[in-house]
Amino acid sequence: MESSGGLPAIATIDMKAPFRWLAGGWSDLCKAPIPCLAYGLIVALLSFGLCYLLVVSDAEFWVLVLTLGFVFVAPMLAMGLYEAGRVIEQGGKPTLGQMLFVRSALRQDIAYLGLFLVLVYLFWGRIAQIVYGLSTYHLHRTVQDFVDFAIGTPDGHSMLMVGTVVGGALAFFTYCPVVISAPMILDKRTNVFVAVATSVRAVVENFWPMVLWAVILAVLTLSTAATGFLALVVVFPWLGLASWRAYRELVPDPLAT
Repeated sequence: MESSGGLPAIATIDMKAPFRWLAGGWSDLCKAPIPCLAYGLIVALLSFGLCYLLVVSDAEFWVLVLTLGFVFVAPMLAMGLYEAGRVIEQGGKPTLGQMLFVRSALRQDIAYLGLFLVLVYLFWGRIAQIVYGLSTYHLHRTVQDFVDFAIGTPDGHSMLMVGTVVGGALAFFTYCPVVISAPMILDKRTNVFVAVATSVRAVVENFWPMVLWAVILAVLTLSTAATGFLALVVVFPWLGLASWRAYRELVPDPLAT
């Protein structure tokens, strides 16, 4: 375990760690299934409702953009699950009310972190518009037209490839300062700067295991779109609780120096 400059110590993990976190998250989900699945249902309904409104408004491009951008705001949406993980760790039973109204999240540092993620989300939307605009001179007004363009044309293939590369790079840039800082700020009275620095160090000092964890989070989260976000009911609380496990293993004592 290593510490630097008065920052919390960072544990060294192996490539099996992400799978331990998934197993631990699933175990925690089984200990409090009703409130956790209810939390996931709320997130799923919000996601489906937003995408449905965009589809009926013929704004199908934004469905793709917002779906891919979900990974940017997921850490803030998971605050209730971090709280559930903390309560379960202490031997308690979280309630849906506790998860929806997390008192320790009502802090200025949480607001700063949330603002950062929202700005990244908006930036991603602008980048996606630019990639789309450079890929075609036509405006695809229906879902079918857009899907036909994206899947059935060389320009569409280029758009998807460039968008994936740029979006992936931006997602990893966002992941590094947030993966540990979101649950860490919630858990302890740590300021956002210490939490972000600790998160970046956790990724740098355990680079490949944390890359694997990022891939797992992205793949499982984005794959829920294929089910109309129905799978978010289970996947989102599972990953949220697993993320709490990740934080607790990487930073077992946030006040250690």
